Amino acid sequence: MPEATALSFKAVASGLQGALKPPGDKSISHRAAIFSLLADGVSEIEGFLQAEDTLATLAACEQLGAGVVRDNNKLKISGVGLNGLLRPANGLLDMGNSGTAMRLFAGVLSAQSFAATLSGDASLNTRPMSRVVKPLQQMGAKIQSNNGSPPLQISPSPGLQAIEYQSPVASAQVKSCLLLAAICAGVTASLTEPLLSRDHSERMLRDQGAKLKSQGSTVKLLPTTSLQPLNMQVPADISSAAFAVVASLIVPGSNITIANVSNNPTRARLLDILRQMGAEIEITAISEQAGEPVADLRVRSSKLHGVDVPIDWVPGMIDEFPILMVAAAVASGVTRVRGAAELRVKESDRIAVMSKGLRQLGVRVDEYADGFDVYGDADFAFRGGEVDGHGDHRCAMSLLVCGLRSKQRVCVLGTEMIATSYPDFIADMRALGADLDE
Repeated sequence: MPEATALSFKAVASGLQGALKPPGDKSISHRAAIFSLLADGVSEIEGFLQAEDTLATLAACEQLGAGVVRDNNKLKISGVGLNGLLRPANGLLDMGNSGTAMRLFAGVLSAQSFAATLSGDASLNTRPMSRVVKPLQQMGAKIQSNNGSPPLQISPSPGLQAIEYQSPVASAQVKSCLLLAAICAGVTASLTEPLLSRDHSERMLRDQGAKLKSQGSTVKLLPTTSLQPLNMQVPADISSAAFAVVASLIVPGSNITIANVSNNPTRARLLDILRQMGAEIEITAISEQAGEPVADLRVRSSKLHGVDVPIDWVPGMIDEFPILMVAAAVASGVTRVRGAAELRVKESDRIAVMSKGLRQLGVRVDEYADGFDVYGDADFAFRGGEVDGHGDHRCAMSLLVCGLRSKQRVCVLGTEMIATSYPDFIADMRALGADLDE
């Protein structure tokens, strides 16, 4: 784990200004590497996220046989096909802090003819994996866990069976895991979610020639014998852009532009909610890259008001709730969220971490098992103090943004994991005019 650090932003009197290009999308980067590993031929990926989580995925792909050539901002990944994976040295793959990598590779490895173990850091090894272990076992996979958590010990099975699965949670990681297991095993899979989760896997697999049918929150995969290589540019990560978006909305006098951001409707619900709250966000230059919608954003400081977040929008902004809570604190009225129990089992209990941190900064937050109420004030300024991000990259960055609208210093502990998703966060915010104490 990186060395512990404490950071704080200072209030910006003149507003944030300038242009920002956030790093490549984390979810798409994970999938681009894994799907390239399984492809026949050489995939070319531009804009791959160079962060700890995604680099762990890329390293695992290399251990499984992929050839990786790095050329500045481009990757060339030589795939081994669906049947050409190699057993990693010592049979162990280290996923670092990445739950996405852990769950997606569980699907891939369940269909292989060799044994392997998936493990991670101390934080990842406490996170729930039963949501993928149980349906994989229904397919015939042989997996042992540590009371439902990693490490996952995966043994060869005689062959996975087709599955029709009703998922109890809306989770793109569960969906992607089962699709990957079925692809590697050459069988049919049908998965229905209570609500539609992000669909990056479906878009990418269709681009590679896989036969998928989607209707509502159900996706069905027909047997697949091969995947074509990818040739794509990874769009900027909306989850990373979210911090600059909200910072610009709540700091008076701000006016920024953000280029080439993922505008996938299963990911961009934060923008919809913020616009309902009164945010001045202009979406332009809408286009598509490898099946993924992208757009440019222009964001100006705005007077916000509270809203009730529709439950069926929750999966489309699950990673953005920490920064939404910051926006809600400076929005007049109450912002209510329910149906977000998934936040309890992320890198931290994000409802608890953000509620405690915001209360320490003077915000009233009522906490529920599956959500929260934030009582906001459009003229509110966060009070100073020391808060803890608890090693959760998204909570730490969200709490840092509070310092941009505080009359006193807001010191955030537990910021060391920011590098897992956004290594240039500090530099990018400084480029927009944010001042930082370290």
